[in-house]
Amino acid sequence: MSKKDQVIMNDDIRVPEVRCNVDGEESLGVVSIDEAMNKANEMGLDLVLIAPNAKPPVAKVMDYGKYKYQEEKKLKEQRKNQTKIEIKEIKLSVKIADNDISYKVKHAREFLESGKLVKFRVFLRGREMAHPEAAKAVLLKVWPMVEDVGHMDKPPKFEGRYYNMLVTPLKDDKKK
Repeated sequence: MSKKDQVIMNDDIRVPEVRCNVDGEESLGVVSIDEAMNKANEMGLDLVLIAPNAKPPVAKVMDYGKYKYQEEKKLKEQRKNQTKIEIKEIKLSVKIADNDISYKVKHAREFLESGKLVKFRVFLRGREMAHPEAAKAVLLKVWPMVEDVGHMDKPPKFEGRYYNMLVTPLKDDKKK
């Protein structure tokens, strides 16, 4: 359990007096810790220290289990609403044949139409490293085949042994 997750509540509170608030009701003002604990016990709730560094510290009478459950529920909802960006990678080579390019472009078009990002990679082997412009030429040959369904986010760029190009799908309002 991290330090942020640790909550000081009920008998763990070690201060003589606190500014006490009741969940959904009025504030009790500055009261002794015993008086605040009695109020919490009387209501069948927990006394939770919410601002230990304040002068005097602030405590709240609440149902901590219910509060924790609602926080977890909010986090779960936020995670559910997040969108994951999926990147599909299409590997090509310098010596790729035209029919192989059209086959791979067909798949890339399907990915782009379904809203996924596509990264085209041309791997340079051995002596091909001496002529990286050949890899760039392959990517520039592929681009016209996908430009009606995608947008070139990153133009062909040489990185290590690869020539990469990132294509993002067009938004619905930009499609021709």
